[in-house]
Amino acid sequence: MLQDRKSNIHIFMLILLTLALILVGCKDEKNGGSGDNKNDNKSKDLKVAFVYVGIIGDAGWTFTHDQARIQLERDFPNIKTSYVESVKDGASSKKVFEKLAKDGNDLIIGTSLDHEENMLETAKLFPGVKFLHCSGSKISNNMGTYFGKMYQARYLTGLVAGNMTDTNKIGYVAAYPVPDVIRGINGFTVGVRKVNPSAKVFVVWTNTWFDPLKERKAAEYLLDRGCDVLAQHQDSPASQLTAREYGKFCIGYNCDMSIFAPNVHLVSPIWRWGVYYEKAIKNIENGTWRPSRYWGGMKEGIVDISPIGEMVPKHIREQVEQERKDIIFGRTRIFEGPIRDNKGKIIYMMGENPDDNELWNMDFFVEGVVIKDRKANKVIKKKKK
Repeated sequence: MLQDRKSNIHIFMLILLTLALILVGCKDEKNGGSGDNKNDNKSKDLKVAFVYVGIIGDAGWTFTHDQARIQLERDFPNIKTSYVESVKDGASSKKVFEKLAKDGNDLIIGTSLDHEENMLETAKLFPGVKFLHCSGSKISNNMGTYFGKMYQARYLTGLVAGNMTDTNKIGYVAAYPVPDVIRGINGFTVGVRKVNPSAKVFVVWTNTWFDPLKERKAAEYLLDRGCDVLAQHQDSPASQLTAREYGKFCIGYNCDMSIFAPNVHLVSPIWRWGVYYEKAIKNIENGTWRPSRYWGGMKEGIVDISPIGEMVPKHIREQVEQERKDIIFGRTRIFEGPIRDNKGKIIYMMGENPDDNELWNMDFFVEGVVIKDRKANKVIKKKKK
């Protein structure tokens, strides 16, 4: 009963803090893509609709997309936006896309891989409407895709975690074993082991993108087994709240999650969707938009890290900032060989670099990753975001 009561209190706190976060916005001092021509945009009015897989109050994936939507309206007075929440796969998403197209939207944006096929079908039915799909790979005459190289930011947060662990056991609360999540785990682990070759990253799968109770249980499992730094690929701050309760360090995701665990939050890898959305809108307005596969990284500004916590020693913060610059200028390639998988097999030889296609389809775990679910080391199934 006591444990249930503590969990309920945690969820209540999560709701309150999420509401606070929505009101104040993510604390990103480098709010990318703010635009230099906020008040001189005299183009025709555009209607832009967003289709979200989750709720805007998740304090994670959907929240960051919605903050970018708000940024668009602020920076482009001629744009009117709308959104639909909690749109999963199947016939429901196709109906939503068709309705938004019939309602006269000029651009429709889908934020889940589950939306890909239905968006493709809808795009064929409405050739005069432009479509953008997040995290997919299929394009058509009026549909493009976009995503970011989050593994670059993950690598930097791994440098922090590897320096800050005392037990050499770092926990990672993860959603599904899909390439996006695997790239993040691997990039993080490469960073961890660059500064601390003795450290290991222990992964627990929740099989959900957003479920604070499941995320909390996974976090507790890892912390109870000696992990003293906790990272996540989840859409709620439940792992941050749990780490705070245990007095252990944590690393957030999606946006700066320090508001949830200010005394133990080290850093967060963050999305800056507004950078891409503003670029797309400008291209639409000047007639240069063409369907393409966009996969930007730190150089383009679509991914980054939040300010590093003051509890991290200055020399570590300086090291991370130098590595950040090296990534931006192409001096650091995170998966440059030699790279071994977590079974000891050499994947990339000395000096070998995987191309974007290999990275996009990554299906192995690097040395140092410990999977708590043996099934995850088998064939990677394409569960979708």
